[in-house]
Amino acid sequence: MLLIPAILSPALIPMVVAAPVGGLMGFMAGPQGQLVFYGVLMLAFMYFMIWRPQQKRVRDHAAKIGSIKRGDTVVLSSGLIGKVVRVEDQELGVDIAQNVTVKVIKSMVSEVRSRGEPAAANDAKS
Repeated sequence: MLLIPAILSPALIPMVVAAPVGGLMGFMAGPQGQLVFYGVLMLAFMYFMIWRPQQKRVRDHAAKIGSIKRGDTVVLSSGLIGKVVRVEDQELGVDIAQNVTVKVIKSMVSEVRSRGEPAAANDAKS
């Protein structure tokens, strides 16, 4: 109980309330200011190098999935390549072999190849 009046003494209040000598620029010149500066710099770097490109890829993928139509050739995330025979709201009917049609969720399509874009040959021409 004797410590409480000593802590709240009027002589200590101006020392607690007083601003640093250099103001804000004095704070920024010290090690704490450098830490804040490099933290902001790191967040800006992560935004432009990681978050923005990822959001662009997500938008492009959603646009490709939204534009799938009957007759398109698609590559599924499992590696299967097939031709779209039926398009529904959330699902596709993909023909992967003669008389073999599988029902696939649209989000599992990793690439959309149109009718005019053939798959690259895997054998070397000699």
